[in-house]
Amino acid sequence: MNHFWAKMSCWELVPQSAMAVVEAPNSGATDCVTKVALSISCDNLLDKDAFSKSDPMCVVFMNTSGSYWSEIGRTEKIQNCLNPTFSKSITLDYYFEMVQKLRFEVYDIDSEDCSLQTADFLGQLECTLGQIVSSRQLRRPLLMRDKRAAGKGSITICAEEKTDNRVVAFEMEGRKLDKKDFFGKSDPFLEFFKQTETGWQLAHRTEVVKNNLNPTWRPFRIPLQSLCGGDLDKPIKVECYDYDSDGSHDLIGTFETTMKRLQEASRTSPAEFECINSKKKQKKKGYKNSGIVSVKLCQVVKEYTFLDYVMGGCQINFTVAVDFTGSNGDPKSPQSLHYISPQGVNEYLSAIWSVGNVIQDYDSDKMFPAFGFGAQIPPSWQVSHEFPLNFNPSNPFCAGIAGVVEAYRMCLPNIKLYGPTNFSPIINHVAGLAYQATQQTATLQYFVLLIITDGVITDMDETRRAIVNASRLPMSIIIVGVGGADFGAMEFLDGDNGQLRSPTGETAIRDIVQFVPFRQFTNSPPEALARTVLAEVPAQLEGFFNSMKLHPPSSKPAPTPTGTV
Repeated sequence: MNHFWAKMSCWELVPQSAMAVVEAPNSGATDCVTKVALSISCDNLLDKDAFSKSDPMCVVFMNTSGSYWSEIGRTEKIQNCLNPTFSKSITLDYYFEMVQKLRFEVYDIDSEDCSLQTADFLGQLECTLGQIVSSRQLRRPLLMRDKRAAGKGSITICAEEKTDNRVVAFEMEGRKLDKKDFFGKSDPFLEFFKQTETGWQLAHRTEVVKNNLNPTWRPFRIPLQSLCGGDLDKPIKVECYDYDSDGSHDLIGTFETTMKRLQEASRTSPAEFECINSKKKQKKKGYKNSGIVSVKLCQVVKEYTFLDYVMGGCQINFTVAVDFTGSNGDPKSPQSLHYISPQGVNEYLSAIWSVGNVIQDYDSDKMFPAFGFGAQIPPSWQVSHEFPLNFNPSNPFCAGIAGVVEAYRMCLPNIKLYGPTNFSPIINHVAGLAYQATQQTATLQYFVLLIITDGVITDMDETRRAIVNASRLPMSIIIVGVGGADFGAMEFLDGDNGQLRSPTGETAIRDIVQFVPFRQFTNSPPEALARTVLAEVPAQLEGFFNSMKLHPPSSKPAPTPTGTV
């Protein structure tokens, strides 16, 4: 495991106990590590939209080696809001002995795919994780890149050590909620707050259910520590709002409860709470409530970590897919992306080596299927979008990453680059394997597909459909873009801030795609690409198996707590 620790410091791999001892990245000493969750809010942001307010999102970067900053997480986008409180926290490893430089960049997001290329910069803060941890709540002015003040904008970051890996699984619905919209019904959503020394702190925000006074929200989970700090008698506040696109959400009502009451009430029947709007209660005689919120399920469960699953026997299956379309250029020309330099490298090979060298440690047999797409192949010279690099359909496996590289080198002079750029065949191929794995109960298996490509997707509708279907399977898709093409479509598929939909409107149940442009890492350390490309895989693996209630073979569900934790 030490090789992996050195490579992947930003992966969430430390068991979520109060403190764990591991090898620190790039260090020969043994350091103490703990998990820290950062909650972020902003005030008085610059307004960059002419006819509405800014739509802010915060992106967090860490500096681990000299001048290189790698993204470690981002919050959700909040529509039309200059004083956002983000519900999505950023979790990272805290090393007491290391200076961990962080940069928080706030953007006004103008596109559906949440691309930073089209976003307006609203300000940033650079500090260290140690400064945040020592202050518990760090509040600083936001600065522009030239160090000028970003108007009156400020950012507040709260740090909390994560000492508990249990979560509360909720199923909730509303009944007879107040109608707040003049031309339609309300669009309700819920916000959960934990009581802290400095006031109520946002712990979770549900999705919005459109035009419905009797909504059923999708099942969701909140970390027990974020909700009540592990104290089952600690007050919890729930607020119900009617969503408005201009950011001026109308309060429907609120109620307070505790985890103990929620659990006791929901064991035999749904726990029902009256939503009370204090302003309406003062004005209206005979006021009863503004609707009922019913808790159908409130269950404390253990949420297993990536390391729990890997050490518990979960197998990770790694597949490589290489783009051989004509837009790459003639491989014999030095201008081609497939041209192998005298040093024996090109961008495709560099991507294979960087990502494969890390992930191969988690594949038990070190045999990797490798495919090409978009080329004419012998002997018929028909275009194929799913051919084995070793030209052996019955056994497309290569021995280790070195075997993948060798198969790529041998394949290149024996094919004709052609087109178009279709992703769906290879995605569906790996999805089929993932589906077969779900029908077996002997071992847990997870599939990671690495697609290396130079251009715009030709079969976008089919690819969207394939990804939405794959989101229900134990599978992640990594796309590395080589060359200098416009990769806007790839950003769209990377659903970090918004749910990808199929052409028929079906929604992906989880984000499984990570896109990274290779040339952003041209002057970065060799491990930087792998760190960024693989950053989301552990959480995606955890999320899938936890949501399916699949435990590591050697683990058992944690008992439900009965008192203060």
